[in-house]
Amino acid sequence: MTNTTLKFSTACGHQVLAAAGKKYLRPDGGIATEKLCQWANFQPSDRVLELASSFGYSAISLVQHYHVKVVGIEKNPESVAIARVNIRADGLENEIQISEGDILHLDKIPGIFDYFLAEAILIMQSPQGKAKVLTEIHNRVKPGGKFLSHELLANDKETEISADLAKVIKVNSTPLSAIHWIQAFTQAGLQVQKYETAAMSLLNCWRML
Repeated sequence: MTNTTLKFSTACGHQVLAAAGKKYLRPDGGIATEKLCQWANFQPSDRVLELASSFGYSAISLVQHYHVKVVGIEKNPESVAIARVNIRADGLENEIQISEGDILHLDKIPGIFDYFLAEAILIMQSPQGKAKVLTEIHNRVKPGGKFLSHELLANDKETEISADLAKVIKVNSTPLSAIHWIQAFTQAGLQVQKYETAAMSLLNCWRML
């Protein structure tokens, strides 16, 4: 659990959950992440760029389980500092690099990558922002590489759901239908090979941590 003091009237939903000690702030917790990793078929020393690395938990898990190299980008400087402490505590400074930055400026991170990982971060972007991020991923992923994405699904009433989410979690969140997510990827030059949907379990009491 972090020592962050929050003002609940203005704090974003993910900040409240993190302050309460929840590690994995993903729509389906760690289950969908595990599924993505199974599909990925990581090889040792593959390079992964993780968008919005938060406290570094996913990056640490990737390295420990799959022996990949991870570069993470995180906008919040406090989260970057915590991630670096966590990485150092596990002795993984040589395998994981967390940089403070904006996912809308991936061009500032050098090199190309075998994989990109984004979980519950594209929904925070406008349509133009989604297109920019996805296009940059297309331009920076190695031939044969993969983009692993875990996002919120809105089966219908996308505009209404987005407005309700903004009021409740105090973040502009724009989930899309499966068809519209696939269209966004395709328009950026990415080919969807597999996808799966499931009920959101982020707030299930038995999985709150």
